[in-house]
Amino acid sequence: MTAPAPLHGGFAESELHDVLDRACAQAGLDATGAELLRGHTNAVFRLRHHPVVVKIASKGSPTASVERTVALVQWLMDLGFPTVPLHPVQQPVLVDNQHAATFWTYLPQDAAEPITAHDLADPLHTLHALTNPPIRPRELNNIGAIRYSLAAITLLPDDDMQFLSDRADQLEDDLQHVQFAFPDCVVQGDPQHRNALRAGDRTVLCDWDTLAWGAPDWDLVTIEVHCRRFGYAPAHYEDFTAAYGFDIRTSPGYPVLRDIRELRMITTNARKARQTPGTINEVRERIAGLRRGDTNLRWHIL
Repeated sequence: MTAPAPLHGGFAESELHDVLDRACAQAGLDATGAELLRGHTNAVFRLRHHPVVVKIASKGSPTASVERTVALVQWLMDLGFPTVPLHPVQQPVLVDNQHAATFWTYLPQDAAEPITAHDLADPLHTLHALTNPPIRPRELNNIGAIRYSLAAITLLPDDDMQFLSDRADQLEDDLQHVQFAFPDCVVQGDPQHRNALRAGDRTVLCDWDTLAWGAPDWDLVTIEVHCRRFGYAPAHYEDFTAAYGFDIRTSPGYPVLRDIRELRMITTNARKARQTPGTINEVRERIAGLRRGDTNLRWHIL
């Protein structure tokens, strides 16, 4: 039996390209020959005939959420914050009043100069100083995101599901006793090496779907998790802490924040595994590591 074709952003391939073509037409852009860059969550295309990247929100995404993201990124741009710029067109573009597309300036990257954790420190520090956005971002709720993913996972056996659910329950209780190191502010929500780019001599943040209101501790622990889990040398993370001015590992709440952040990463990928064939084995390896209490197991990027 032939395996079903992968779904990018929840769309079948023909449907996705129809949405892309129509969104680009509304924006006055040519979608011919567009290259799919990523499709794990949203579908992200680089246009061949324009220096533009198009992001089509995953199927079923509330358009109000995309509209809020665009408004907040425009605010960041007005402040001169280091972000990938929105392409100058009225956004988001809606197809059939339900599929939202956003358009971003394409920034060519040099593979010989990859983003480091140190590069993320300055823009994150600047972001965390922003306490008065014109509209309030959504509240960051990692436990809620974990619960949402657990309810949608279809490819894990019952024993793994019970383990993940029990772990979420325990961590939710533990979180009640955590005292955050910093007051709430604007946070990126998922800062990592793949969510930043070089723009000339500076680093700019991108992929703002996770922009939220919450404790900066969550952004800082995300950096720590990525450095430890994805094979970066310890000095890589230490360079970040030196530049940012704080090491989240010194916070008493670090073990709880770490475990919640990792559980969210695992459950999110488990939820998406149905439309990204081949990833479920990595998810199960990560779950096995949690069962063993292995906080240094090397993970592989999905």
